Parts: sequence; C-alpha cells; structure tokens
Amino acid sequence: MADGARGGVTDGKGVREYRMEELAAAAGITVRTLRFYRERGLISPPRREGRIAWYDDHHLAKLRTIAALLERGHTLNGIADLNTAFESGKPVGEVLGLGEPSEEEPVRLTPQELADYFAGEVTAENLMAALDLGYLATDGDAIVHISRRLLDVSAALVKEGVPLAAVLEAGRAVREHADAMAGLFTELLRTHAEEKDIERLRPLAKSVVEAELSMALDRRLRERP
Repeated sequence: MADGARGGVTDGKGVREYRMEELAAAAGITVRTLRFYRERGLISPPRREGRIAWYDDHHLAKLRTIAALLERGHTLNGIADLNTAFESGKPVGEVLGLGEPSEEEPVRLTPQELADYFAGEVTAENLMAALDLGYLATDGDAIVHISRRLLDVSAALVKEGVPLAAVLEAGRAVREHADAMAGLFTELLRTHAEEKDIERLRPLAKSVVEAELSMALDRRLRERP
C-alpha cells in the first residue's frame, strides 16, 4: 500500500519500505549521497527483490543520525567508527537482565542525544569503553544507558572539564571497589539476617558506604597536593 505523505510502501506486516529515490527524498539527501553512504558501510545493505533495492525505517533513522552527527561536527570517518563500535554493543536485555529488580533508571538515547550529553567527547574509543563497562547497551536504533544517575554525573564532570576517557577509567576502578563492598555486605547480611530481610536491610549497607566515602573525602581534601 502506498503512503503519499512519507513516500514508500507499507507491506502487510506494517513495515514501511522505500526505493532508493524515495529514501533519499525522505532523508533530505541526494541519491548520490545515499549511494556513497552505502558504499562506505554507513548504512546496512537493502533488501533485494529482483533488481529492486528496498530500504526501511531503520535505514531512514540511520541517515537522520548521520545528518545530526555531521551537524555536530563529526566526520564521516568518525561516524563510521562510532557505527562499528555501536554494532559491537550488547543488547539491553543482556546487560540489564530484563525483569530483574534495580534501583537505577535506564535512559534511552539516540546517538545524537548521546553526543549532545558529551559534546566533542563521544569518540569510538570512549563509546567502546562505555559499552565494555556495561554503561551502554543497544536496543534497535537506540542506545540505553543503564543509570540516569551515572549519566547525569558523568555529563556534569565532563562539563566541568574532566575528559570523558578519565571519567570512564575512574568508573572502571569504582566498579571494582563497589563490587568488593557489595560482596562484603551481601556476605554479612546472608550470614546474620534472614534471606527475606536482606532487601529491606539493603539501604543500611548503602548508608555505611556513603558515610565512609564522605569521611574519606574529608581526609583526602585536607591533605596538601
């Protein structure tokens, strides 16, 4: 079925598909540019039906992402590297463990929204580091950050002049120490409390860590550099 408003056709499953000329028009680029992006591997190959190449809304979303990143100063080579890194990411369900309880709020982001959070700092290397840490996961054409609190704190540090690479490296070290502390308190509670009470007592463990970190910061900040 044709759709004159947006171009392309919609099949019986509700999937919108475009011929090359229609996709280029929907994305606001020329057919020549579309061919160039395809040759560079910036978009995935189309579905072939005989001699006709069919593109879908995922291709359109990718083209709009490319345009947005170009507007933000990224080069095509840089976008290609980001695309390669993004495609290496784990699915969100694998990272978050869908259905498992968590106090953290995941955040869905487009690639350009992520770039806006960390202006000039979203490089392929930093993206790979964040994916490796498990801070980021993939969900179709979107990126999911596992924690709004971590996202906001990381962005605030970068805005204060701390390089994102340094923030991620610190996050890796904090992850190791936090995991050790979590293991200590989990063992403590499982040894001395009923299993049914552990979740209720969880805030006590967090309060001890927060208080100790606060006092440790007091001591460190009083020291002369």
